[in-house]
Parts: sequence; C-alpha cells; structure tokens
Amino acid sequence: GHLDATPPGSASALPQATQVESAPSIYSVGRCDRDTLFVPDVPEISDKAMRIDMRGELNLPLVGRVHAAGLTAAELGAAIEARLCKFLKDPEAIVSIAEFRSQPVSVLGAVATPGVQQLEGHKTLFEILSMAGGLRPDAGNTVKITRNLQWGAIPLPDAKTDSTGQYSVASVSSKSVIDATDPAENIVIKPHNVISVSKGDLVYCVGSVNKPGGFVLGQNESISALQVLSLAEGLNKTAAPDRAKIMRAVPGSPNRTEIAINLKQLMGGKAPDLPLQSDDILFVPNSAAKSVAARTAEAAIQVATGVAIYGRY
Repeated sequence: GHLDATPPGSASALPQATQVESAPSIYSVGRCDRDTLFVPDVPEISDKAMRIDMRGELNLPLVGRVHAAGLTAAELGAAIEARLCKFLKDPEAIVSIAEFRSQPVSVLGAVATPGVQQLEGHKTLFEILSMAGGLRPDAGNTVKITRNLQWGAIPLPDAKTDSTGQYSVASVSSKSVIDATDPAENIVIKPHNVISVSKGDLVYCVGSVNKPGGFVLGQNESISALQVLSLAEGLNKTAAPDRAKIMRAVPGSPNRTEIAINLKQLMGGKAPDLPLQSDDILFVPNSAAKSVAARTAEAAIQVATGVAIYGRY
C-alpha cells in the first residue's frame, strides 16, 4: 500500500516552539474518519469515499470488514492488499484521508472562535489556539489544558491529576503563550484534550473621571493606579485626586476595605504607584469647592452670552 497524501499542516499565527514530547509524524485513522480508496483493478471499490464506522472498521466489497482505526493510511492500504491477494495478483490499494473526524480538541473561553478543532495528526498548543482564531483582547492570564490520562500526564511542571483520577490538568500563562517566552510550554496536544482560556478579571474606576467603568486586566495579574486612571481618560475638572481611595474586597465578606491613595502626588511623581488587583475599585471623589467654582463660572458665561454651557460635572 502507498500513502497518497501527507496530512496537511496548519500554519500558526503564534510563534513556533521546540517540542518537548514526541508524536507520530503520520496520522493514524480513527472512528468516523472518511477515507478515499483507489484500487485500479477493482472498480467496485475504487475512488469511493468511505466512512470508518464507530467500531473503527471499513466494510468493503470483496474484502469484507477491515479494522482501520489506529492504522496509518499506508498500513490500511497494506491490510486491504493482503485481503485482495485472494482474488488478484499483486493488488495495489492506495488510501488517502478525505476527512478527519476522530481527533477532536475542544477550545473554550476567550478565543476568537471557540469550538471543536481537529488535530489532523500532529498539532501543538500554539497551533490549536491559532486555529481557534487566537486569544481575544479580554482573555485572562491562564490557559488551562485537561487531558485523559490514557494519553499520559501533561508534560508541564504544574500538571496534577484531578479528583477522579482520570484526567491530567495543567495550565500556562497566556502572556507567555503570546510572547513565546517558554518554548517548553508549546506541548503536543492529544485527541479529546480540552483547552480553556480564562476571561480577564476587571478593575473599576469610578467618580470624578472622564470615563468611569470596568477595565480588563488581560494577561496581567495586576495593574497600577495610574494605568487605570489613564484608561479612565483622566480626572475631570471637579476631581479631588488627593482624597482618592482604593476599595478592595475582603475575602468571605460583602464589605470592602479602603486604602487611601493620593493621586495628585502620584501624578507629580512624589509617591510610589500602587498596584490594583482583580475587582478593586479606584474611587476619585468630587471636590465641593471646585464644583461651586465651576457652576459660578458657567453661570457667568451664560449671563454674558445668553447661551447655556453644559459641562460634564
């Protein structure tokens, strides 16, 4: 038998990396794959696309049932040739894989196109994430891999066996995936692995800022107060930056603790910047004196021009 075509590779949008475990370079067919068989001397089974059944077998005219799952295309061709020797002298059977359906990998979470991807032979973590469209801007800092232990433990330092004793679970940093800082993390993915990309946690900025709201931490575990203030497009005219505070959740309690922070000194480079953690709230209070001054100025302009000026106060 002859291998008609090498399974196509998939160019990754993420950087390539050195592999840390070996994998077959030739794809083994499996249940639900569809193969094309070419036998020049047997028109009844030549150029026919045939689906491998759930038992991993092909049912062919003359040949009968042939177990196909686990064989490469070349090995399957040789098995069919051995059967055909009863009817033909020096038979030739050429098998090519028309459709891959037996090696699914689930990619979930904050990727562009979550869903099921087919390995089609040899694929790495970076390649599978690229096939799923890459990480979304709101992706968190963790990519989790779950693997049935029939494929062995995941070759990563933090791999652990789950409570059922059936799965190996490990994770890598999404930042290191994007930056390709650790080639050893670009592991070979196995059939039925589940890859889950966490969604980024949020920090919040409220009060006298130009764009209050929540901001995604992304691949970072923390973000500085000045960075959050920048994302909120800075202070508005009535802000009291010297009386700002960070409101931080207390584990196991609905209350928050308050941490005083002088944004005026931070912006002047006179105090060290403070890191904000997931779910922190940076609150910038309003200055009563500035509000009165702003309203007085607005009233004066209105009297002079007869036109009302509406500011963001």
